[in-house]
Amino acid sequence: MFLVDGSPGGIITAEIMNWTGHVLCAPRSRLPDLIKRDETKRTGIYFLSGLDPETGSKTQVYIGESDNVGKRLAQHNKAESAGGRDFWDKVCLVSSKDQNLTKAHVRYLESRLITICSKTGRASLMNGTAPDYGFLPEADVADMEYFIDQIRIVLPVVGFDFLREHARISRPSVERPDDNLVAPAPGRAEVSPDPPGSPIFEIVSDRHDLAASAQEIDGEFIVLAGSTARLKWIGDRKHNTHYWRLHDQLREDGVLRAHGEVAVFDRDFAFSSPSAAAAVIYGRSANGRTSWRLKDTKRTYAEFQESLVEDAGGSERDD
Repeated sequence: MFLVDGSPGGIITAEIMNWTGHVLCAPRSRLPDLIKRDETKRTGIYFLSGLDPETGSKTQVYIGESDNVGKRLAQHNKAESAGGRDFWDKVCLVSSKDQNLTKAHVRYLESRLITICSKTGRASLMNGTAPDYGFLPEADVADMEYFIDQIRIVLPVVGFDFLREHARISRPSVERPDDNLVAPAPGRAEVSPDPPGSPIFEIVSDRHDLAASAQEIDGEFIVLAGSTARLKWIGDRKHNTHYWRLHDQLREDGVLRAHGEVAVFDRDFAFSSPSAAAAVIYGRSANGRTSWRLKDTKRTYAEFQESLVEDAGGSERDD
Protein backbone atom coordinates (compact mmCIF):
# COMPACT_ATOMS: atom_id res chain seq x y z
CA MET A 1 0.00 0.00 0.00
CA PHE A 2 1.09 3.56 -0.69
CA LEU A 3 -0.50 6.66 0.85
CA VAL A 4 -0.27 9.12 -2.02
CA ASP A 5 -1.03 12.13 0.22
CA GLY A 6 0.76 10.73 3.25
CA SER A 7 -2.65 10.40 4.89
CA PRO A 8 -4.92 7.33 5.38
CA GLY A 9 -7.89 9.54 4.51
CA GLY A 10 -6.60 10.49 1.07
CA ILE A 11 -5.73 8.66 -2.15
CA ILE A 12 -4.34 5.16 -1.61
CA THR A 13 -2.82 2.71 -4.07
CA ALA A 14 -2.41 -0.99 -3.38
CA GLU A 15 -0.75 -3.88 -5.18
CA ILE A 16 0.09 -7.52 -4.52
CA MET A 17 3.45 -9.01 -5.46
CA ASN A 18 3.36 -10.88 -8.81
CA TRP A 19 -0.20 -9.68 -9.54
CA THR A 20 -0.82 -7.42 -12.52
CA GLY A 21 -3.74 -5.67 -10.82
CA HIS A 22 -3.53 -2.12 -9.48
CA VAL A 23 -5.98 -0.79 -6.87
CA LEU A 24 -6.70 2.90 -6.41
CA CYS A 25 -8.99 4.23 -3.66
CA ALA A 26 -10.11 7.69 -2.56
CA PRO A 27 -12.89 9.55 -0.77
CA ARG A 28 -15.37 11.26 -3.08
CA SER A 29 -14.04 14.63 -1.98
CA ARG A 30 -10.75 13.78 -3.72
CA LEU A 31 -12.38 12.81 -7.03
CA PRO A 32 -10.94 15.84 -8.93
CA ASP A 33 -7.42 14.70 -8.02
CA LEU A 34 -8.23 11.04 -8.61
CA ILE A 35 -9.40 11.40 -12.19
CA LYS A 36 -6.19 13.23 -13.12
CA ARG A 37 -4.24 10.02 -12.57
CA ASP A 38 -3.32 7.80 -15.51
CA GLU A 39 -4.92 4.71 -13.91
CA THR A 40 -8.40 6.21 -14.29
CA LYS A 41 -7.98 6.41 -18.06
CA ARG A 42 -7.57 2.64 -18.35
CA THR A 43 -10.12 -0.13 -18.77
CA GLY A 44 -11.13 -1.31 -15.32
CA ILE A 45 -13.68 -2.22 -12.70
CA TYR A 46 -14.82 0.20 -10.01
CA PHE A 47 -16.75 0.21 -6.72
CA LEU A 48 -18.81 3.07 -5.27
CA SER A 49 -19.51 2.74 -1.54
CA GLY A 50 -21.44 4.65 1.11
CA LEU A 51 -23.69 4.20 4.13
CA ASP A 52 -27.42 3.92 3.68
CA PRO A 53 -28.67 7.41 4.71
CA GLU A 54 -31.86 5.94 6.19
CA THR A 55 -30.24 3.42 8.53
CA GLY A 56 -26.77 4.88 8.97
CA SER A 57 -25.40 1.35 9.39
CA LYS A 58 -25.89 -0.66 6.21
CA THR A 59 -23.30 -0.21 3.46
CA GLN A 60 -24.49 0.42 -0.07
CA VAL A 61 -22.31 -0.46 -3.03
CA TYR A 62 -22.42 -0.10 -6.80
CA ILE A 63 -20.12 -2.15 -9.05
CA GLY A 64 -19.36 -1.03 -12.59
CA GLU A 65 -16.89 -1.25 -15.46
CA SER A 66 -15.62 1.10 -18.13
CA ASP A 67 -13.01 1.58 -20.84
CA ASN A 68 -12.31 4.93 -19.20
CA VAL A 69 -13.13 4.73 -15.52
CA GLY A 70 -12.40 8.43 -14.91
CA LYS A 71 -15.11 9.57 -17.31
CA ARG A 72 -17.60 7.13 -15.80
CA LEU A 73 -16.84 8.36 -12.28
CA ALA A 74 -17.35 11.95 -13.40
CA GLN A 75 -20.81 10.91 -14.60
CA HIS A 76 -21.60 9.19 -11.29
CA ASN A 77 -20.56 12.37 -9.47
CA LYS A 78 -23.45 14.32 -10.98
CA ALA A 79 -26.82 14.72 -9.28
CA GLU A 80 -29.19 11.79 -9.62
CA SER A 81 -31.50 13.98 -11.68
CA ALA A 82 -28.64 14.26 -14.19
CA GLY A 83 -27.87 10.54 -14.23
CA GLY A 84 -25.45 10.46 -11.31
CA ARG A 85 -25.56 8.72 -7.92
CA ASP A 86 -25.79 10.48 -4.58
CA PHE A 87 -25.24 7.67 -2.06
CA TRP A 88 -21.49 7.09 -2.38
CA ASP A 89 -18.68 8.74 -0.47
CA LYS A 90 -15.79 6.38 -1.33
CA VAL A 91 -14.54 4.93 -4.60
CA CYS A 92 -12.17 2.11 -5.46
CA LEU A 93 -11.06 1.18 -8.96
CA VAL A 94 -9.05 -1.80 -10.16
CA SER A 95 -7.08 -1.77 -13.39
CA SER A 96 -4.13 -3.71 -14.80
CA LYS A 97 -0.53 -2.49 -14.64
CA ASP A 98 0.21 -4.13 -17.99
CA GLN A 99 -3.06 -2.74 -19.44
CA ASN A 100 -4.09 -6.16 -20.70
CA LEU A 101 -7.65 -5.95 -19.39
CA THR A 102 -10.13 -5.75 -22.27
CA LYS A 103 -13.79 -4.76 -22.34
CA ALA A 104 -14.73 -8.45 -22.34
CA HIS A 105 -12.56 -9.04 -19.28
CA VAL A 106 -14.07 -6.24 -17.19
CA ARG A 107 -17.61 -7.20 -18.19
CA TYR A 108 -16.86 -10.67 -16.87
CA LEU A 109 -15.38 -9.19 -13.69
CA GLU A 110 -18.40 -6.93 -13.19
CA SER A 111 -20.85 -9.80 -13.53
CA ARG A 112 -18.95 -12.13 -11.22
CA LEU A 113 -18.27 -9.48 -8.56
CA ILE A 114 -21.94 -8.43 -8.48
CA THR A 115 -22.90 -12.07 -7.96
CA ILE A 116 -20.31 -12.48 -5.18
CA CYS A 117 -21.40 -9.28 -3.44
CA SER A 118 -25.01 -10.41 -3.56
CA LYS A 119 -24.12 -13.77 -2.00
CA THR A 120 -22.01 -12.38 0.84
CA GLY A 121 -24.83 -10.08 1.90
CA ARG A 122 -22.48 -7.60 3.57
CA ALA A 123 -23.88 -4.63 1.64
CA SER A 124 -26.99 -3.45 -0.17
CA LEU A 125 -26.21 -3.88 -3.85
CA MET A 126 -27.35 -0.93 -5.93
CA ASN A 127 -26.90 -2.72 -9.29
CA GLY A 128 -29.84 -5.07 -9.22
CA THR A 129 -29.08 -8.19 -11.24
CA ALA A 130 -25.68 -9.09 -12.67
CA PRO A 131 -25.35 -8.33 -16.41
CA ASP A 132 -24.54 -11.02 -18.95
CA TYR A 133 -20.79 -11.00 -19.53
CA GLY A 134 -20.81 -12.82 -22.85
CA PHE A 135 -18.15 -15.29 -23.94
CA LEU A 136 -14.55 -15.56 -22.78
CA PRO A 137 -12.06 -18.25 -23.80
CA GLU A 138 -11.41 -20.87 -21.13
CA ALA A 139 -7.89 -19.58 -20.42
CA ASP A 140 -9.18 -16.03 -19.98
CA VAL A 141 -11.84 -17.21 -17.55
CA ALA A 142 -9.13 -18.86 -15.43
CA ASP A 143 -7.09 -15.64 -15.50
CA MET A 144 -10.08 -13.53 -14.46
CA GLU A 145 -10.98 -15.91 -11.61
CA TYR A 146 -7.43 -15.49 -10.28
CA PHE A 147 -7.85 -11.71 -10.72
CA ILE A 148 -11.04 -11.88 -8.64
CA ASP A 149 -9.27 -13.85 -5.90
CA GLN A 150 -6.68 -11.10 -5.61
CA ILE A 151 -9.33 -8.37 -5.58
CA ARG A 152 -11.06 -10.14 -2.69
CA ILE A 153 -7.78 -10.24 -0.77
CA VAL A 154 -6.80 -6.60 -1.20
CA LEU A 155 -10.15 -4.77 -0.97
CA PRO A 156 -10.78 -5.46 2.74
CA VAL A 157 -7.29 -4.10 3.47
CA VAL A 158 -8.28 -0.73 1.99
CA GLY A 159 -11.65 -0.65 3.75
CA PHE A 160 -13.99 -2.33 1.26
CA ASP A 161 -15.14 -5.61 2.83
CA PHE A 162 -18.38 -6.37 0.96
CA LEU A 163 -16.72 -9.13 -1.10
CA ARG A 164 -15.36 -10.88 1.97
CA GLU A 165 -16.80 -14.32 2.66
CA HIS A 166 -18.39 -14.99 6.00
CA ALA A 167 -16.60 -17.52 8.15
CA ARG A 168 -17.99 -21.00 7.65
CA ILE A 169 -18.74 -22.52 11.00
CA SER A 170 -20.94 -25.39 11.94
CA ARG A 171 -21.93 -26.79 15.28
CA PRO A 172 -24.88 -28.09 17.28
CA SER A 173 -27.71 -25.60 17.50
CA VAL A 174 -28.29 -23.36 20.49
CA GLU A 175 -30.14 -25.55 23.00
CA ARG A 176 -33.23 -24.30 24.79
CA PRO A 177 -34.86 -26.78 27.15
CA ASP A 178 -38.37 -25.36 26.91
CA ASP A 179 -39.09 -25.78 23.20
CA ASN A 180 -37.79 -26.70 19.78
CA LEU A 181 -37.18 -23.10 18.89
CA VAL A 182 -33.81 -23.67 17.28
CA ALA A 183 -32.67 -26.14 14.65
CA PRO A 184 -29.64 -26.25 12.37
CA ALA A 185 -30.21 -24.71 8.96
CA PRO A 186 -31.05 -27.23 6.21
CA GLY A 187 -27.92 -28.70 4.72
CA ARG A 188 -25.64 -27.37 7.46
CA ALA A 189 -22.55 -29.61 7.72
CA GLU A 190 -21.77 -31.00 11.16
CA VAL A 191 -18.19 -30.52 12.35
CA SER A 192 -16.50 -30.10 15.69
CA PRO A 193 -18.56 -27.71 17.88
CA ASP A 194 -15.37 -26.17 19.25
CA PRO A 195 -12.73 -25.84 16.51
CA PRO A 196 -9.17 -25.06 17.69
CA GLY A 197 -8.67 -21.42 18.60
CA SER A 198 -12.37 -20.66 18.44
CA PRO A 199 -14.20 -21.50 21.67
CA ILE A 200 -17.90 -20.94 22.07
CA PHE A 201 -19.03 -17.93 24.08
CA GLU A 202 -22.49 -17.64 25.61
CA ILE A 203 -24.94 -15.11 26.96
CA VAL A 204 -27.69 -16.67 29.09
CA SER A 205 -30.38 -14.67 30.86
CA ASP A 206 -33.23 -16.72 32.32
CA ARG A 207 -34.91 -13.53 33.46
CA HIS A 208 -35.26 -12.25 29.91
CA ASP A 209 -35.43 -15.68 28.25
CA LEU A 210 -32.21 -15.06 26.31
CA ALA A 211 -29.73 -17.71 25.22
CA ALA A 212 -27.08 -16.84 22.65
CA SER A 213 -23.89 -18.51 21.43
CA ALA A 214 -21.06 -17.02 19.40
CA GLN A 215 -17.62 -17.74 18.02
CA GLU A 216 -14.82 -15.39 17.00
CA ILE A 217 -13.59 -16.29 13.53
CA ASP A 218 -11.22 -14.30 11.30
CA GLY A 219 -11.58 -11.16 13.40
CA GLU A 220 -15.38 -11.20 13.43
CA PHE A 221 -17.64 -12.02 16.35
CA ILE A 222 -20.28 -14.34 14.92
CA VAL A 223 -23.55 -14.94 16.75
CA LEU A 224 -24.83 -18.36 15.80
CA ALA A 225 -28.17 -19.15 14.22
CA GLY A 226 -30.81 -20.01 16.81
CA SER A 227 -29.56 -17.52 19.39
CA THR A 228 -32.23 -15.34 20.97
CA ALA A 229 -32.32 -11.59 21.52
CA ARG A 230 -34.65 -8.92 22.81
CA LEU A 231 -37.54 -8.41 20.44
CA LYS A 232 -37.36 -4.64 20.78
CA TRP A 233 -34.66 -2.13 21.64
CA ILE A 234 -35.26 -1.01 25.23
CA GLY A 235 -32.23 1.26 25.64
CA ASP A 236 -31.90 4.99 25.15
CA ARG A 237 -32.14 5.78 21.44
CA LYS A 238 -30.49 9.16 21.92
CA HIS A 239 -27.20 7.37 22.52
CA ASN A 240 -25.62 4.27 20.96
CA THR A 241 -27.33 5.23 17.72
CA HIS A 242 -25.42 2.68 15.70
CA TYR A 243 -26.49 -0.26 17.85
CA TRP A 244 -30.21 0.45 17.96
CA ARG A 245 -30.18 1.13 14.24
CA LEU A 246 -28.38 -2.18 13.76
CA HIS A 247 -31.02 -3.96 15.89
CA ASP A 248 -33.78 -2.44 13.77
CA GLN A 249 -31.92 -3.30 10.57
CA LEU A 250 -31.55 -6.95 11.57
CA ARG A 251 -35.28 -7.13 12.25
CA GLU A 252 -36.02 -5.53 8.88
CA ASP A 253 -33.61 -7.85 7.01
CA GLY A 254 -35.06 -10.97 8.61
CA VAL A 255 -31.87 -11.89 10.46
CA LEU A 256 -33.85 -11.47 13.69
CA ARG A 257 -37.30 -13.04 13.53
CA ALA A 258 -40.02 -12.65 16.13
CA HIS A 259 -40.81 -15.75 18.17
CA GLY A 260 -43.18 -15.02 20.99
CA GLU A 261 -41.64 -12.50 23.37
CA VAL A 262 -38.13 -12.78 21.91
CA ALA A 263 -36.37 -12.58 18.55
CA VAL A 264 -34.38 -15.45 17.06
CA PHE A 265 -31.30 -15.25 14.84
CA ASP A 266 -32.45 -16.87 11.62
CA ARG A 267 -28.85 -17.35 10.50
CA ASP A 268 -25.29 -16.75 11.66
CA PHE A 269 -24.47 -13.07 11.77
CA ALA A 270 -21.03 -11.45 12.00
CA PHE A 271 -20.65 -8.44 14.30
CA SER A 272 -17.70 -6.08 14.41
CA SER A 273 -17.18 -6.63 18.13
CA PRO A 274 -18.48 -8.59 21.16
CA SER A 275 -20.08 -5.38 22.48
CA ALA A 276 -22.06 -4.83 19.28
CA ALA A 277 -23.37 -8.40 19.50
CA ALA A 278 -24.22 -8.08 23.20
CA ALA A 279 -26.04 -4.77 22.66
CA VAL A 280 -28.26 -6.26 19.96
CA ILE A 281 -29.03 -9.31 22.13
CA TYR A 282 -29.85 -7.30 25.27
CA GLY A 283 -31.58 -4.52 23.32
CA ARG A 284 -29.49 -1.92 25.12
CA SER A 285 -25.92 -0.82 25.62
CA ALA A 286 -23.74 -3.67 26.92
CA ASN A 287 -20.07 -4.42 27.52
CA GLY A 288 -19.42 -7.49 25.42
CA ARG A 289 -16.09 -8.18 27.10
CA THR A 290 -17.89 -8.99 30.34
CA SER A 291 -21.29 -10.10 28.99
CA TRP A 292 -19.95 -13.01 26.93
CA ARG A 293 -18.65 -16.03 28.85
CA LEU A 294 -16.90 -19.21 27.77
CA LYS A 295 -19.36 -22.06 27.46
CA ASP A 296 -17.47 -24.49 29.72
CA THR A 297 -15.47 -22.42 32.21
CA LYS A 298 -17.80 -19.38 32.43
CA ARG A 299 -14.81 -17.06 32.23
CA THR A 300 -15.60 -13.75 30.62
CA TYR A 301 -14.41 -12.88 27.14
CA ALA A 302 -12.02 -10.36 28.72
CA GLU A 303 -10.54 -12.98 31.06
CA PHE A 304 -10.13 -15.40 28.16
CA GLN A 305 -8.24 -12.80 26.11
CA GLU A 306 -6.06 -11.88 29.09
CA SER A 307 -5.09 -15.54 29.51
CA LEU A 308 -4.07 -15.73 25.85
CA VAL A 309 -1.85 -12.68 26.26
CA GLU A 310 -0.26 -14.18 29.37
CA ASP A 311 0.35 -17.47 27.58
CA ALA A 312 2.04 -15.53 24.77
CA GLY A 313 4.42 -13.92 27.26
CA GLY A 314 2.77 -10.50 27.21
CA SER A 315 2.23 -10.12 30.94
CA GLU A 316 4.64 -8.53 33.38
CA ARG A 317 6.17 -10.95 35.85
CA ASP A 318 8.14 -10.27 39.01
CA ASP A 319 11.73 -11.40 38.87
